[in-house]
Amino acid sequence: MTDELYVVGIQANLFWENPNENLAFFEEKINSLPENTDLVVLPEMFTTGFSMKPELLAEKMEGPSVSWMKETAKDQNAVITGSLIIAEKGSFFNRLIWMRPDGTYSWYDKRHLFSLAGEQNHYTAGKEKLITELKGFR
Repeated sequence: MTDELYVVGIQANLFWENPNENLAFFEEKINSLPENTDLVVLPEMFTTGFSMKPELLAEKMEGPSVSWMKETAKDQNAVITGSLIIAEKGSFFNRLIWMRPDGTYSWYDKRHLFSLAGEQNHYTAGKEKLITELKGFR
């Protein structure tokens, strides 16, 4: 285990339901980070905002946003993490992706959906926890 882990959290006023604008925004921010950054944490539903329109905005795991995360993690030599709307097996998930620089990833489907926003009416809750490690930190 190392003694230091450099984490950057990027919070933003997202472009509502506009993945292309959001990805461009985050790309600019991430490209300006110091080279020693180990982990970049993006907001929940970073490509769209906290939308309840998954049928219009969902992507597959092989879609453009996950591909963007893969390329960005590789280019920055840092883990990139954030959630986005994923469609899988006829359901929609608020899925956090933990993308490593080598292109491997782990994922977590949000288990405790936000009932005040009606999230449970649009998304399927996850069932598994995700515990991952970076430079000896869990």
